[in-house]
Amino acid sequence: MFGLEKLSNLAQRVIAGVIGAILLISAVIFSKWTFVGLFTLIMFLSLAEFYHLLCKAHLQPLRVWGFLFSALLWFFVLQNFLFESFRLQSYFFVFPLLTLPFLLKLYQENDKIPFQSIAVTFLGVLYVALPWILFMQVGFWTNKYSYQVPLGILFCLWASDTGAYFAGRKFGKRKLFERISPKKTWEGLAGGFLLSQAVAVVLSFYFMEIEIWRWWAISAIIVVFGTWGDLAESMLKRSLQIKDSGSFIPGHGGFLDRFDGLLIAMPWVFAILHL
Repeated sequence: MFGLEKLSNLAQRVIAGVIGAILLISAVIFSKWTFVGLFTLIMFLSLAEFYHLLCKAHLQPLRVWGFLFSALLWFFVLQNFLFESFRLQSYFFVFPLLTLPFLLKLYQENDKIPFQSIAVTFLGVLYVALPWILFMQVGFWTNKYSYQVPLGILFCLWASDTGAYFAGRKFGKRKLFERISPKKTWEGLAGGFLLSQAVAVVLSFYFMEIEIWRWWAISAIIVVFGTWGDLAESMLKRSLQIKDSGSFIPGHGGFLDRFDGLLIAMPWVFAILHL
């Protein structure tokens, strides 16, 4: 795809990473609408990948309900920051909607394991959609849009991934979690931590909306919980016996492959920001 398939995996990773980074940075900086618009698209593409993977495992998640409920959560969390003329305050009807998957499955006679399908339907919302919604919300954590925090989170994430990748290739010997991911090493984890912490220090001088200790904490959370997030997605793919969640991003796989660490780290980052 994109004419990069003939290049080495590293070349594909670098080229796709640079192009993707430019696109993401531009969207975050330009306006709240480009920020929310692009990451909403990524959220739904990630959710589509997740449900597609589960369909390969012969499960039947209620994808339409998952998309609609995720959109509803998106609206309730972000409406105060995006819309001035129209706001919906009656969020109580969200709770009855949680019962719909059980009712819908009563009429799907071809699903032999309906409760597993219901479970993974909810899992898609909690594991994929909710972290992305929280990520978009931190762009407004001071009640007005600022690109500093979401962009800083992305910088720490990229630094962690880059440091882990190159330190692991150069120095990696001791396996971190061989049962799930044979290529991950403690040396790679250390490299990701050091580079991400260095980026956090630099961010604290230029992005001063939050204190330096919060940048250090965010960086550490992204490295530690991001690594667990990567392992969790590897566990999912290993259980389904697939290599990548998708092939949209050359050298990186799918959106779940590229942002798996952020999905697990983001709730913790959100909590640190709102302490």
